Amino acid sequence: MAKKKGKPAEIEEEIIYVSKSELKREAQEFHQLGSEIAKMGKKQRERLPLNDDLKEAMVVADKISNKSDAYRRHLNYIAKTLRTVENIEEIKAIIDVMLNKNNQAEVMIKKIEQLRSDLIEQGDDLINETIEQYPALERQKMRQMVRNAAKEVKAEKPARSYKELFQYLKDAIM
Repeated sequence: MAKKKGKPAEIEEEIIYVSKSELKREAQEFHQLGSEIAKMGKKQRERLPLNDDLKEAMVVADKISNKSDAYRRHLNYIAKTLRTVENIEEIKAIIDVMLNKNNQAEVMIKKIEQLRSDLIEQGDDLINETIEQYPALERQKMRQMVRNAAKEVKAEKPARSYKELFQYLKDAIM
């Protein structure tokens, strides 16, 4: 057989089949994301890189949030608008950071509270270890604050120094 000259062999494009269930799951994800954004406070929403259409949609969502059917339909509109946004990954990343940041702060505060209690119980040994770990802390000030807080705890007085010690640790560690 003779080879045909002229056009090179056409490259067949691969057709990607997306199931109906997968489309529904994707739509549900956008609906959930839109709902999360709509539930956020205005200050938090300002930190998101939303386009003008989404910003306007969020203003309307705030106004109709107490009307269930209208709000649900509006969330569908927000989800539809989110599907066309180009920077959706950036928006998701910022939301994840904002939500996780609160959890990290809570964990850190609990850690500082535990450190404060341990400092009051153990005294100088733990003060030295803490200062090695966090060099921003001042040894003399730490000893004085721990001593005053321990006195307050023993005398069951108002915990002024106890709170001051926590604030000092929080400022230095966080």
